[in-house]
Formats: sequence, structure tokens, C-alpha cells
Amino acid sequence: MKPAIAVVVLLSSLLAVSSAAEKFDFFYLVQQWPGSFCDTRQGCCFPDTGKPAADFGIHGLWPNYAKCGRGRQEELASAVLGEDDVAFLSGVGRRGKCWPEYCDDGNALSPWEIRDLVASLHRDWPTLSCKSGRSFEFWSYEWKKHGTCSNLAQHEYFARALALKARHNLTVILAGAGIVPSDTETYPLSSVRDAIARGTGFTANLECNRDADGNAQLFQVYQCVDREGNKLIDCPLSMPTKCSRDQVKLPVF
Repeated sequence: MKPAIAVVVLLSSLLAVSSAAEKFDFFYLVQQWPGSFCDTRQGCCFPDTGKPAADFGIHGLWPNYAKCGRGRQEELASAVLGEDDVAFLSGVGRRGKCWPEYCDDGNALSPWEIRDLVASLHRDWPTLSCKSGRSFEFWSYEWKKHGTCSNLAQHEYFARALALKARHNLTVILAGAGIVPSDTETYPLSSVRDAIARGTGFTANLECNRDADGNAQLFQVYQCVDREGNKLIDCPLSMPTKCSRDQVKLPVF
């Protein structure tokens, strides 16, 4: 095949991939333990509504691909077109991103669209970042980066995340397994994972961070959700836990 024809064929194939690039395979419903967010060297700041409850809070509902990285076509195209062109055409990116993001920058979050959810969002989706402390800015960022790729309207996006959190209360599930906040106790990571699987019926991915003294603590739980955002599924991907040992803390908040 002549080089010019090969480029045309590759371009056609990659454009076909691009047209499907905003499709995704599942959501991550990411919830974080506020004590672990705050008990670090960076610390935290409470939102404009005051200190949140000692409960897992939503970080986001993130569309994700079950498979990422480039196939043989993209590898061949990179030799002909260059990395930047392949990244633009394939939607995967030079770093092989496993998720779509910023799918519609013009679709800003409207306060009117989520007016009936604001009280629930303040309770279940608070911000602990010190950047602004204004919760609506946090929700707007999550909508712009992730929600615009979700195939859901603004109200649906937030309402479905809230409904999933309410249906599977992680704080209650872990407490039922004897895993409660403590400044002294540690828990096997496997026990945390098993408790969540028993309590929800599905496996989840876990993420740890470090407290100010360098101890591992449970930070975020990644629950996998179907493409409609309605129900949990077993996570199709594993992910690094960032835990160097099996024992983790769940610090008091």
C-alpha cells in the first residue's frame, strides 16, 4: 500500500475512533473519607456551610473506559502523523488516558437546574479543598470535567450520584463490620474491601493516602456503576491502592 493511501486509511480509522471517543464503559462513583483528606500535611478547609458530617462524601461520578492505551493502528499512525495528531484523532491522548474529560466546555452548570438538590449536595458532596471553599465551584468543576461526558443532563448527573450514595452508605457498611473511625486503631485493607463487597454486593477499588506522620489511611473508595448511572457493578479494572502495607487507619473527623 502506498504511503499516501496508508495515511488516508489510518486517518479514516482514527476518525471513526474519535467519533466514539466520548462513549465510555462505566462510571466510577468516588467517595472520600473526610478525616483522611484533612489528616495530611496539606490539611483541609471546611466549605462555606461549615464542617461536614463524619461521613464519606462524594468526590465525583467519573465516566471511565474499561480498556485504555493505544492499539496497533495508533502505533502505526504515530510513526506517520506524529504523537499530537494521533492524540487529537484517537481521543486517547499521549498518556493513554482511561477516561473522557471536558467534553463540552460551553455547558456550564446552572444553579437553577440543581436547585432542588442543593441541600443534599451540601450534605453529601461537600468540598474540603482550600482553593475556594465554595461548594458550587466544586460541583461546577466536576460537571465541566466529568459530567459533560456522562450522557446525562445536569440534574440527572447529580441526582443519580446522590441516590447511589444513599442506597449504599459506606460509613454504615464499614461500621457494621467493626471498622469505625479511630485515631489509634488500624484495619486490614482486605477487611475493608470485603466489608464493602458484602454490604453492596459488588467489588470496589480502594485508595490510600498518608497522614502527617506517614501512616497509610483509607482515603477514597471507587465504586463502579453502569453506563446509565443507576446501579453498581463489579469493577472491570483494578487500580493501585497507594498502600504500602495491609493495615490502614480510618482517622476521626
